[in-house]
Amino acid sequence: MNHAKKMQSQSAIREALFSGERLLVLVGLLGMALAAGTAVCIGLLGAEVPPEGNLESVFSFNAAIGIFVLSIAAILPLTGWSPARRTRVRYWLAAASVYAYAQETVQHFRGINPRFSAAGTAIDRIFGIFFAVDSLLLIILTVMIAIPFFRRKQAFRRASLVLGIRYAMISTMIAYAAGIGMIVLQGRYTGDGGNLIVLHGIGFHALQTLPLIGWLTERSQLEEKQGRRFVHAGSIAWLAANLLIGWQTALGRTVFEWSPLPIASASLLLVWLAVAALAALGLRKPQVSQPPVSSSS
Repeated sequence: MNHAKKMQSQSAIREALFSGERLLVLVGLLGMALAAGTAVCIGLLGAEVPPEGNLESVFSFNAAIGIFVLSIAAILPLTGWSPARRTRVRYWLAAASVYAYAQETVQHFRGINPRFSAAGTAIDRIFGIFFAVDSLLLIILTVMIAIPFFRRKQAFRRASLVLGIRYAMISTMIAYAAGIGMIVLQGRYTGDGGNLIVLHGIGFHALQTLPLIGWLTERSQLEEKQGRRFVHAGSIAWLAANLLIGWQTALGRTVFEWSPLPIASASLLLVWLAVAALAALGLRKPQVSQPPVSSSS
């Protein structure tokens, strides 16, 4: 009976993921398409666009926002919100993301830094301020989406997946803190080698990596309690790696060096990878029906 209930619940969650979020899926795919087009331009024309433009930034930004929007599209149906509230958040998120695509892409192709321009006009600097406001709007929307997953009633619905989403949202807040740091510093660099963009990026990728473990354990042969332990182990390792990367960056040193903090953070990311691999190995194999054996007289 418990097995049947689990399989029925899994079927329901598969239907719920991305359910009703066609707009956000299209906006996410738009970011991926813009990144692909930019990659072609880099191959043909190079990455630098004088005086300040850099098409590699366009590629990474649009791809990152596209993946972020797709991740939110997957989990938004699990918030338990009313259709009206989901619609409001969906349209605000879509609008903020499209503006971000436009600002990042158009300005870099014009040779203007979209955030901290020293070569642009007063209009460019005003649009840079709007970009900062747009970033704050994305933070507010993400916090709004995170809140329902920390409510007690959500703990009884797809416990492993919701637990992974909770951890992912904590990591996302770390990523946003790095983003705010870049706004305050008017740049991404700290000290001689620190780069906040690394912490910013790895923090956001938790939206894919940490719910993934919960998704895998729900479809595995593990008991629910064991599945939650997997999620805890992988997620705590990921968050600890975030904190060590942040520490190294605050010291003004690159994370791509052979020193204790980067080595420890890389080891913790390998722990996450091992946990995810073990969860994947536990996936339930489909049952193959055997033909009845006929007895000969």
